[in-house]
Amino acid sequence: MPSHHHAIPNRRARAIRAIAENSGARGRPAAPALTDETAVLGLMDLDCVDTAFERLTSAFASDREVLHAVACKAVPLPSLLRRFAAAGAGCEVASPGELELALSAGFAPDRIVFDSPAKTWAELRRAVDLGVSINVDNFDELTRLDTILSGRNDLAASARIGIRINPQSGTGAIGALSTATETSKFGIGLADPGAREAVIEACLARPWLGQIHVHSGSQGISLDKAAVGIRAAVDLAEEINSRASTRRITRIDIGGGLSVNFDGENVTPTFADYRAVLDKHVPGLFDFDIVTEFGRALLAKAGTILTRVEYAKTTGGRRIAMTQAGVQVATRTAYAPNDWPLRILPFTPAGNPKTAEAADTEIVPTDVAGPACFSGDLLARNRMLPRLEAGDLVAVPETGAYYFSNPFSYNLLPRVPIFGYRTAPDGGTEFFLIRRVQTIAEVLAEAGEPELRPLSSDDRDSAAEPIARVG
Repeated sequence: MPSHHHAIPNRRARAIRAIAENSGARGRPAAPALTDETAVLGLMDLDCVDTAFERLTSAFASDREVLHAVACKAVPLPSLLRRFAAAGAGCEVASPGELELALSAGFAPDRIVFDSPAKTWAELRRAVDLGVSINVDNFDELTRLDTILSGRNDLAASARIGIRINPQSGTGAIGALSTATETSKFGIGLADPGAREAVIEACLARPWLGQIHVHSGSQGISLDKAAVGIRAAVDLAEEINSRASTRRITRIDIGGGLSVNFDGENVTPTFADYRAVLDKHVPGLFDFDIVTEFGRALLAKAGTILTRVEYAKTTGGRRIAMTQAGVQVATRTAYAPNDWPLRILPFTPAGNPKTAEAADTEIVPTDVAGPACFSGDLLARNRMLPRLEAGDLVAVPETGAYYFSNPFSYNLLPRVPIFGYRTAPDGGTEFFLIRRVQTIAEVLAEAGEPELRPLSSDDRDSAAEPIARVG
């Protein structure tokens, strides 16, 4: 059997070859195809998804209860969430939409974790009524829950409610993603004057506060630095339990944030690497029930954006490959290219890897550009690549998390279709529809109300009718 590192590119290459073969086929293709109507495809390696979750479960094996709540924001796609639910995962949500999606995907309320730094009264009541786990972001939110739970002893007794701390353990390589900085918007800054004692007193006064939540990891954060934040949560929980003379805090939610290797095929660091660091630096963690909230580490390696080169030109000595994939699927890369560089894998129109030797061409500095009308709409800039020509294919790996979850509709670019693929019993590739392409009619419907007529007119009968009048 090939290693996991080699299996991913091998399966990806087989899927791309099948798509290339179908892109020129007449009639209804047996696999997804690149056409004028679907010039960008999202691909998800389902075998990779399954393997990643199995390795997470194995790495975090414990005598205590462990809930692996996949981050909905990384993959708000119903069929993939149902796949995680069937595998025994939970779901971490951060908005009403994500909460309802998790419920519809089959996650039981007690396996859903609700994290948001700005929960409204209505959101809190809905979460409490459902019985989902809630991580409280601040003391004012805690006061709201006091009001909601007042007199509802049945709910308070069964609730899995925690309080989120910010260990203020430092910034990683990507400042915008670092959640444990001194001034992070998330949680209660534990090192702020009086904050630690206030958290302890809050927990001692509320028997229904039984969980500490910390999210100190993120892309660009080392395992050791993430462990420092988790150590702070465990130390706090142990102090609360000591002062309560009972196990008041029973569960630690360590969040997610395991970094992903975007530079090559290797899956590193692994979940096993993370467990080894936690065993070394925070052995007391595994005396508690545990919640994890991984997203990128579970899904990034499974995803690929596939498009074709529509035009190729040379300007100012730079080769520019114009494609239909850009800011609408790679928003972070377009606006923060130094933080979110992506690999570019060129293929021939037939779906074979394109190398300088095989294609008898030269390696040239290349921009891989998207279709949006601004200069920064680039998947890669000044990248040394085999000379790309119109009709060549471009695959962008490591895009299984977030790249399909936050489509950017600038220029009214549609959401792209997404297909899952896996190895069939006979060794071939099976494809499954995950999300349909957004039609032009759907794009127009999403753009706004079509009936608003001119706001002023000499003919009052043809002017817009206001929805309300005040004053």
